[in-house]
Formats: sequence, structure tokens, C-alpha cells
Amino acid sequence: MRKITKKPEVLAPAGTLEKLKTAIRYGADAVYIGGNQYGLRTRAGNFTYDEMREGVAFAKSHNAKVYVAANMVTHEGDADGAGEFFQTLRDIGISAVIVSDPALIEICATEAPGLPIHLSTQASATNYETLNFWQAEGLERVVLAREVGMEEIKKIQQKTDVEIEAFIHGAMCISYSGRCTLSNHMSNRDANRGGCSQSCRWKYGLFEMPLPDERKSVLAGEPVEDFSMSAVDMSMIRHIPDLVENGVDSLKIEGRMKSIHYVSTVSNVYRQAIDAYCNDPDNYEFQQEWEDELWKVAQRELSVGFYYGTPTENEQLFGARRKIPAYSFIGQVLDYDEETQIATIQQRNHFSVGDEIEFYGPGFTHLNQTIESLWDEEGNPIDRAPNALMTVKMKVDAPVKPFDMMRKIK
Repeated sequence: MRKITKKPEVLAPAGTLEKLKTAIRYGADAVYIGGNQYGLRTRAGNFTYDEMREGVAFAKSHNAKVYVAANMVTHEGDADGAGEFFQTLRDIGISAVIVSDPALIEICATEAPGLPIHLSTQASATNYETLNFWQAEGLERVVLAREVGMEEIKKIQQKTDVEIEAFIHGAMCISYSGRCTLSNHMSNRDANRGGCSQSCRWKYGLFEMPLPDERKSVLAGEPVEDFSMSAVDMSMIRHIPDLVENGVDSLKIEGRMKSIHYVSTVSNVYRQAIDAYCNDPDNYEFQQEWEDELWKVAQRELSVGFYYGTPTENEQLFGARRKIPAYSFIGQVLDYDEETQIATIQQRNHFSVGDEIEFYGPGFTHLNQTIESLWDEEGNPIDRAPNALMTVKMKVDAPVKPFDMMRKIK
């Protein structure tokens, strides 16, 4: 029986402390977060030092790791205070920082020795010579550019022993390794310093302008959608064996600004698939239910990106698209009484008696049922749960556990 000697890490996004804990409960081996400085997601729920301490303590209690993304491109003055920032992360117990700018790499290496450094995908590492260069500079891991294909990964892995991290799921930037200036021009927000306005996802028309004050649509009367410059999302759920066999050490999920519904679902699915292959590669079979589960949190079509060739117009967002089922995350289990079969739920979105709902939890557990009755905290019967974060009770058809999630089709 063939054995896999190295199981890759499931690395999940965590935009808030709640998402960090959710990702780890649902199978992530590590999470990546942002601090209040030096990152590329200024609108994400970036962590204070106290929140980092709590997150690190929780992660360690579950044998997981916490990485901090500090991957901005620095202009003059942007790196002020970086040494103290990295020193604090090291002392908190952060497992590594993810950096792209050589200035920040140098500051971290010299002023916070002992804090591991990972090269961000923003640095566009696409060949083994580049990986060996950064390893010689003291970096432990390189996050590959998203433009690297599977055959290239195989060759890179054969000629380097630095750790390799690769994106396997989530949104794709239309620009090379995320180094885009479209947002700068369209909205005066610097994408490489954390201010991306996602201008590529706006809708654009195509116009003829024979004179400066004239504008005529080239597509007038045509039954077509407006253009965008945006890529579909990535999903490598069908190709876990290739990733494992080609030596990828860490499988990264995009989405620090996504919900706990997304984080829990995607972490749960990839945990199942990776464990299934690594535990018994000879008898591994892809399960369609894994992909079906991912569609429940999908926002766009899915593709494999650059892994098996250059994307075509079929991997761009325009024209007719598949209708994606829209699921609402409606609640989280707080408690369950085995004797009465009553679950206590924290409401996250509106639901009512008569709704068809689904519970899911870590380990890929699922329970579908109809809500037959609801009670408020005082035990009074109610017919719906309309108020944000209200606590309600309901009878369930089978046991559930704290931190299980509830959702329904919109």
C-alpha cells in the first residue's frame, strides 16, 4: 500500500478573530491574518495585537499556526515602524510573516530575528532559481505566483527544498500576481498598498467617440452584457492528487474578506479531500458532494486558473453564466440538549417556521430538515427569527453540536 509521507497544510483566510476560530474548527492547519499595518486588505477586519494574542493561543490549543500578511509595496515612509511591528509579532508567537517588499524582508530579518518569513505571491516567484535565491536570503517558504502551472511546480519542486505554498481556491486577480494599478487610475486607491477598489469587476461599455463630445455605443441594440475585466474564481478540488504528488507544502484558500459561512465550508471540504487522498491514495475517489458543497458558497464560476494551461475567454466574467444557487447563512449552534433534542441557535439571518434548512459541521456532517417550531430565550413560541444575533431555540431531527452552522436556499 502506497503511503503519502508529507500531508500538505490547509491554509485558510481569517479576516477576523471569529473567522480564525471558525477556520481552525473546520479543519484548517493554519490561518493567515492581517495586522493594522503593512497589509493589502485595509477593509478586512485586521487584527489588533490583543486579538493576535488570543488567536495564537486558540490556534496553539488546536495544533494550528497563525501567519500575518505584511505584503504591501512600500513607498517612502511606508516602512516606518516596521521593525517594532515585526518584533511584536515574533513575541506574540506568530508562526511567520508573508512579505513581498525586499525592504520589509530586510527589516524583519535584521530587527526581528527568529520570526520566519514567507515570500508573498505578490513577488511573482515563477521559477526554481527565484526560490533558491530567496531561500539563500533566509526565507523558509515561497508562495508561488498564481500564473505557475502544474508542470512548472513539478520541476521547481525537483530543484529546490524551500517550502512551496500555492493558491488552490478563491478569487483570481486579473493582473499579474496581483500587481495592478487599475484601481489607482480609476479611483485613486493604491491596490499595492491595501486600497484596491476592484475596478476590474466593474461593468464597462464599449463606445465609439468620433469627436470629443460625442459617444456612441458600439454595442447598441445588441443583446449582450456589459464587459468586465475580471476572472472567474479558482477551485482545485478535483486535482488534490496532483498538488500532493508534486510536493506543494501548503494549499492556500483566498478570502480574508469572506464570511464565516465561506471559511467554514471551504476549509471543511478541502480538509476532507486532502485527508481522503493522503490516508489512502491507492483507493482515492473524488466525491461529487465536495464540489457541490463549494458551489453553496460560490460567487462566480470556477476554473483551475493557470494550473493546466493559459486561461481563455471561458475563464473570464462575461456572457451567459451558470446560475449559482444562493444560500444564506442563517445561524450558528450555541448549545444542544440531548434529552429534549432542543438546539439553541444564534441567528445570523432571517428564518421562519416552515423553512427548509441545512445544518453542517466539522467533519463534513450534514442534516436537512424543516423548521417545525421556534421559541425565544424565555421559551415563548415564535414563528420567525427576524432580529440580528437573537437567540432562539428549535427542535432538531438529529444531534447537532456547538459551532455547527445553519443555512438555507435564498
